[in-house]
Amino acid sequence: MIIKNKLDKTFGPFGTSTGFFIMIGGVIATFYSFLGLIIAIVGAFACFTSTSTIIDTDNKRIKHSDNLFGIIPIGKWIDIKPDMKIGLKKFHRGYRAYIRGTQKIGIHYNDIRIFLYDSANKQLVPINKFDSYESSKNELNNLSSLLGLEKK
Repeated sequence: MIIKNKLDKTFGPFGTSTGFFIMIGGVIATFYSFLGLIIAIVGAFACFTSTSTIIDTDNKRIKHSDNLFGIIPIGKWIDIKPDMKIGLKKFHRGYRAYIRGTQKIGIHYNDIRIFLYDSANKQLVPINKFDSYESSKNELNNLSSLLGLEKK
């Protein structure tokens, strides 16, 4: 069974919205010059590129991937070994941008993520993200039984 979990936008909320407007401007500029097509492709790249994790429970492996343009997964498969563990960790990500050059605006995201750890308790890849502790604990128990891994 294949499980796909979407995680984040690669360029954050500000890069995604900027990419969207660049893409729209590139489409409009395409009517006047073919250079607009290149601008639209760059905007689409910034707007739609995201990260995700793919879990293959049958072959016991995990792939953390960057999805270029939102559809082309690029990443490496990691084989799950019996001495690996999974665990919960609080995660914070903040983004800062400047409006009119001097006014700063910040966006902060707090969530709880399930991570894969190796035998030395080194964090390898994020598996999934959740808003509440209860739902993350339930999914941790579910993944632990599916993959045959010990909880950290």
